[in-house]
Amino acid sequence: MAELVVALDFPDTDSALALARQLRGVVPWCKVGMELFCLAGPAVLTRLREMGFHVFLDLKFYDIPNTVAQAVRAAAQSGAELLTIHTQGGERMCREAVAAAAACERPPLVFGVTVLTSFGPGQMPGITKPPADFAGELAGMADSWQLDGIVCSGQEAAAVKGRHPRLRCLCPGIRPASASADDQCRIMTPAAAVAAGADYLVVGRPITRAADPLAAAHAILDEMHTC
Repeated sequence: MAELVVALDFPDTDSALALARQLRGVVPWCKVGMELFCLAGPAVLTRLREMGFHVFLDLKFYDIPNTVAQAVRAAAQSGAELLTIHTQGGERMCREAVAAAAACERPPLVFGVTVLTSFGPGQMPGITKPPADFAGELAGMADSWQLDGIVCSGQEAAAVKGRHPRLRCLCPGIRPASASADDQCRIMTPAAAVAAGADYLVVGRPITRAADPLAAAHAILDEMHTC
């Protein structure tokens, strides 16, 4: 069954933790991205784990293989249960990240970023393929390199699952039908993403900026679970 991840993208730690307290026991996963991690550091992962959340650290590592492997070890020690690397980092980087994760006391899941959901057709520098085609190509590489899953839009999930059933799909750009797309291009509703085979649905602003975040989360979960 697909799981909901709330993206704690806040400009201060107190606001992020206050929102998490509202959602504890309802939403199973919290995403800590670049903004919150730069503000709060690894300690925020500990705080979220203490509240009972699973923690997804979304820093999208992309560097030389040794540096990424060391970063994966550090992320695992900090309490990350799922983390992201850029699949475009190549085979050596991805394989070393997977090996580093496997050697950890509590191995985190390693997911490869394919195409950011903010990209539309013709917007990726140096890449002429449509986003869906390029995401599918990278998914095949992620599968062969033994990553646990990929990050893709819900629009690509069904095709990825059809070709690479082992891979789990984590899908940002999830928007209820009535919500604004904001800066996302390739969006999908919660129900459609679950029907497409998404394993994790990442939702930020439709929950975090809602007048009643808990009610918004319940509504999304209801939509997910009635598919």
